Amino acid sequence: MNKETLHKWSNFIWYQDNFIGLCLLPFSMIFHDIVRFRRYLYHIGILKKHKLSVPVIIVGNITVGGTGKTPLTIYIVEQLKRLGYKPGVIARGYGGESEQWPKMVSSDSQPAIVGDEPLVIIRHCEVPIAVGPDRVTSAKLLLDKTDCNVIISDDGLQHYSLDRDVEIIVIDGKRRFGNGYSLPSGPLREAISRIREVDFLVCNGENAEEGEYPMNVQGSKAINLLTGEQQSLDYFKNKTCHAVAGIGNPERFFSLLDNAGISFLRHPFSDHHDFVQEDFTFDDSNEVLMTEKDAVKCTAFAQINYWFIPVTASIPEAFTENLVKKLKEKEHG
Repeated sequence: MNKETLHKWSNFIWYQDNFIGLCLLPFSMIFHDIVRFRRYLYHIGILKKHKLSVPVIIVGNITVGGTGKTPLTIYIVEQLKRLGYKPGVIARGYGGESEQWPKMVSSDSQPAIVGDEPLVIIRHCEVPIAVGPDRVTSAKLLLDKTDCNVIISDDGLQHYSLDRDVEIIVIDGKRRFGNGYSLPSGPLREAISRIREVDFLVCNGENAEEGEYPMNVQGSKAINLLTGEQQSLDYFKNKTCHAVAGIGNPERFFSLLDNAGISFLRHPFSDHHDFVQEDFTFDDSNEVLMTEKDAVKCTAFAQINYWFIPVTASIPEAFTENLVKKLKEKEHG
């Protein structure tokens, strides 16, 4: 079973069909117990936590797949910069195949080396970013190489070796927690009860519940991959486009286009799909719309009809106010 088929079936099991999920429950119980026991080992000190000299903010989730962590990370970085902080970002660099970790990211880094999401962040924020599978060594590299005074981890909620001062969980407002089961019968990395332990809950999209900050992710323009030309989404309303999305939840991107009144053909791919020219072999020359995360992997073979849609997150001001308040409590605690 290839990656695309596995992605399709897992989403069907986790969010639509409950019967197959029930059949896999014994494996989920084993996974759940392993996760709990591992965290307990950190709690009692058998596994070591590493405390840094600057505050650490974790932006994560308890489900597999995209919930909007990266747009929220960008939002937090921009808000902290506005308030005089010097933020740095660490990330896994998923899909990157660097021969040496951790690795500093620059705006001209190759996605095949550092991953796709770090490139999106640095092109929006222009802040120091380090990537690698070990969040602790990535954070220490940032502290050695830069003067950042707060670190934001894009993902990494379950990487307990890195001690943290603030935990934020992002929830998909539409899919929530799927069937409520742990992997592999459901999408949960940790039990739903984990959300009661974190500092902030952010709901991406509609259906924010009590205690959750609503976040809207919006895009209003498209940028041509080849020329840099910008067009309002209205430009595409009278065209039939191809919509390409290799993200955790492609339907979120497709909904954005639907809401903009654009007619399109859906081309969903698995999260972090490694795009090649053959993925764009369509029978016409219609405009191709994609996410910014996908676009960073397509610039090498971009055509004149390739466009990406950058998005921005919008959250109530109270979120930033309370986040900064929490940071100051930690700094003086």
